[in-house]
Amino acid sequence: MRGCPRSSRSLTCVELLFLTMTSNIPPDAVGRRILCNGEYGTVLYVGSVPPTAGIWLGVEWDNPQRGKHNGTHEGIQYFKCRYPTGGSFIRPHKANFGVDFLSAVKKQYGLNDDEQGTENEAETAVIGRKTVECVGFDSVKEKQKQLNTLNDISVDGCAVSLAGPEEEIRKTCPNIRRINLSKNLLSSWMEVIAIGCQIENLEIVNLSQNKMKFPASTLPASGTFCKLKVLALNQTDVTWAEVLLCATGWPAIEELYLASNEISILQRPIDVLQTLKWLDLSDNQLTDGNQLHLIADLLSLERLILSNNGISSIYFPDVQFGRKTRMFSSLTHLIVNGNRIADWSVINELDKLQSLQSFDCRNNPLMDTDKNRETVKQLITAKIGQLKFLNKSQIFPEERKGAELDYRKRFGIDWIKAGGSQDPNKNRPSEEFLAAHPRFQLFCDKYGAPEDGELEKEQPFSLKNQLLSLTIICPDKPDQKPIKKKLPDSMTIQKVKGLLYRLLRIPGSELKLSYESSKMKGKEFELDNDLKPLQFYSIENEDCILVRW
Repeated sequence: MRGCPRSSRSLTCVELLFLTMTSNIPPDAVGRRILCNGEYGTVLYVGSVPPTAGIWLGVEWDNPQRGKHNGTHEGIQYFKCRYPTGGSFIRPHKANFGVDFLSAVKKQYGLNDDEQGTENEAETAVIGRKTVECVGFDSVKEKQKQLNTLNDISVDGCAVSLAGPEEEIRKTCPNIRRINLSKNLLSSWMEVIAIGCQIENLEIVNLSQNKMKFPASTLPASGTFCKLKVLALNQTDVTWAEVLLCATGWPAIEELYLASNEISILQRPIDVLQTLKWLDLSDNQLTDGNQLHLIADLLSLERLILSNNGISSIYFPDVQFGRKTRMFSSLTHLIVNGNRIADWSVINELDKLQSLQSFDCRNNPLMDTDKNRETVKQLITAKIGQLKFLNKSQIFPEERKGAELDYRKRFGIDWIKAGGSQDPNKNRPSEEFLAAHPRFQLFCDKYGAPEDGELEKEQPFSLKNQLLSLTIICPDKPDQKPIKKKLPDSMTIQKVKGLLYRLLRIPGSELKLSYESSKMKGKEFELDNDLKPLQFYSIENEDCILVRW
């Protein structure tokens, strides 16, 4: 009634709008991850933005092209972005702050607290280079009737941001061993711990594409991740220093994936990561090869992936050429694709590794130092003595022998000019030559020093696809006259067999080829790989192709 005191009043439209907007904002909104119209971002500001009314969220987007500014509005800096167009202001009701872990699991599996599992199929999740089977929305009814029977869980891209009620995960999903939590809204490593501490047998976790805040100091001792073997932290903005701080809680870790985190500085692991066998540091910024010395004492490390880092040099200063370094003592696989390696001295250095068996160096300038890629592969094979796989192709014994013989012939003249000699008493090649060709003397000891006749007519390796004048002889068929032919040195043995089929009318599959060098009469060398070119076997002008069937 008019004039009567009022204990309450109707809210204005502006006040209603304010309450509606603020009701969507969690108390710890600043620093939280959000999802808005399919775009991921981090809240860096909550408050008013005059002259507009109401509350706004200041968001830095993962996609720097998504925003409109760097956190500044009308000359006032509300928050800071790494990129000029990385920031936006949005209303709180447009932001999805995510759900707790169990809510995502139940939705993903179509299960409620009082429901049984539904019939479906298994899905897979890729962690680093491995494919791990994770039961997703489709699980087999007979095997996955209830959440407490699940071993593998995938909630990839399900907006998980919180652990949820304490101990609920342990009660509901006690048998989890593997989790795919990639591309969610986890904003803190502490939230990951809150999930992990309820899963006693956790072995594999994929947390890639969660932009998280990691601890700035060593965490208290805990058994949360005591059985963790595989951890993926790709695209999480983690630094190497933060990895080492967290690693005190990973006593059994074997595989660690840290791709695309802008890591440029390493530190020496002290009492951590000693069980690590596989480390992926690809797509970072480790341009200084000397940084690798800081992790060279990881005694269990077998695979190291350094692709796309801008690396141009690798150096092991603790030993001279011809000796094995103590660094990376267990390393068997090294992958450096897409770097800036152009100097052959890097390949010489890799021969110092004690256990290296597989090397992948595609998309480096070094691979283009010769017009013929096969020549480059031969040189790498010759320079790294224990290598068994190069760029994912197996190196067979006959390939190694051919590569080492070619190397010996190619650099024979340089060896003589540098002081090398067939006379052991006069053989004193210069230090400069030995540094450039540390395995050359080993080849001389193994196959004999290059003979003068071999070196006089040696053709530069850069002259590829040259025509070779060859004589084709059938030693078991004396009635068959020798045939003179000019063949390109790039011609494969398979194509040579096809040519001989047309010339001799013999099925190519029945042919057995070898060759005799004009410089070493009486010695035959088998042409036993149909896919290799003539130049692979160092066939030269005036040599003879011997044909048998």
